[in-house]
Amino acid sequence: MKLITCIWSQGLLLSILSSSCSAHDICSAKPRDLPLEPKCIYRSPDVEPTGDSDPEKVPEATNPRVWELSKANSLFALSLFKQLAHSKPQDANIFLSPISISTAFAMTKLGACNDTLKQIMNVFKFDTIKEKTSDQVHFFFAKLNCRLYRKKDKSTELISANRLFGNKFLEFNETYQNISELVYGAKLMPLNFKEKPELSRKIINEWISNKTENRIQDTLPEGVLNSNTVLVLVNTIYFKGQWKNKFDKENVFKSDFYVSKSKTCPVSMMYQETKFRYGRFIEDQVQLLELPYFGGDITMVLILPLKEKPLSEVEENLNLKKLMGWLQAMKETTVSVQVPRFKIEDSFSLKEKLQAMGLHDLFNSEKASLPGLLEDDRSPLYISDAFHKAFLEVNEEGSEAAAATAVVAIGRSINFNRELFVANRPFMLLIRESTINTMVFTGRVADPCDNSQ
Repeated sequence: MKLITCIWSQGLLLSILSSSCSAHDICSAKPRDLPLEPKCIYRSPDVEPTGDSDPEKVPEATNPRVWELSKANSLFALSLFKQLAHSKPQDANIFLSPISISTAFAMTKLGACNDTLKQIMNVFKFDTIKEKTSDQVHFFFAKLNCRLYRKKDKSTELISANRLFGNKFLEFNETYQNISELVYGAKLMPLNFKEKPELSRKIINEWISNKTENRIQDTLPEGVLNSNTVLVLVNTIYFKGQWKNKFDKENVFKSDFYVSKSKTCPVSMMYQETKFRYGRFIEDQVQLLELPYFGGDITMVLILPLKEKPLSEVEENLNLKKLMGWLQAMKETTVSVQVPRFKIEDSFSLKEKLQAMGLHDLFNSEKASLPGLLEDDRSPLYISDAFHKAFLEVNEEGSEAAAATAVVAIGRSINFNRELFVANRPFMLLIRESTINTMVFTGRVADPCDNSQ
């Protein structure tokens, strides 16, 4: 009987983000300092330069390979987002953490060989990094984690945690365990999947809940673990913080949100007028607004179609080159902003989405090649499923704390030099580390309605 490996990956955003970086030695280490020698190594094919574009400028004080890994994550993020957009109704919210998912599968890659390894490299765009061998991806992941999760402003938290939960009756490969702990801080916790799969599920879900301030519950559904489960890999990410420019509670008012042409609903609309990075792109029929959090590195970017442009068309035509062009063209401008207060939660199985993107062998009991996980590599393993769950809350503080709603009429003198950004219809959002454009979260806000009222 094939042994089942179950992966779980999670993202959580509570209006902002947090994490401490790994041990100091990993952040200051050189490649030669780290014994990163997994069982199998994949070498990306050499690609001839096209010569049709100028070389990208790497941000200051940034390792070029870390910059490329961040870009790889963005490419994966947009591909996965499109898969989710195709599978859900246009009026359904979407929210996920692509960096969380990439991290979980990077840990899986440590034990992969043959076509399974090649497909992971391709689907997660790791093969776009100029350092050709797959083992070096882990070193640059360590460096990216240090960049993302270093101490920000005291009012901003971005925290990531990883853990391996393994069958207590099996002996896991020592190299696999060592690299997982060194690079990802993922220690192995033995669990009795064979005799107590349901108890094991509850233990894992409780660990996830604790690491996400109890905002993510019941990630692993009932029945997903059984006596054949070998390993569960978990990545959590938690974000919490405050806006650099808070919305005044006195300027929150009731308004209609246009979910579709035939459906409106009430929302608590937040208002302020100040200077933000902003762009209006007539050719693409979109507006972009960047809302920074305290500390400056973490920002939320809102992508709002102009009134007659369906969001579905923006999603379908979006690619990284176009997105980077928008972000680079944005300028600081006085903007009159109306954004709804909202909470969205999303959970889904990743299996079908990743298979559609080309990750076939990993989920196939006959084709999966994961010999680097166990000391006895004669035991055939595969991934039974992968789960992701994410939460986002946005309010006038920029934090998870609830705030009272005030209904006010806003009267101001007209500023003819201002731009208007009124998010009263579906829009996309990105939560990113702006200095290297790492997409930590991405999503679609299609239904922010006050359903409790």
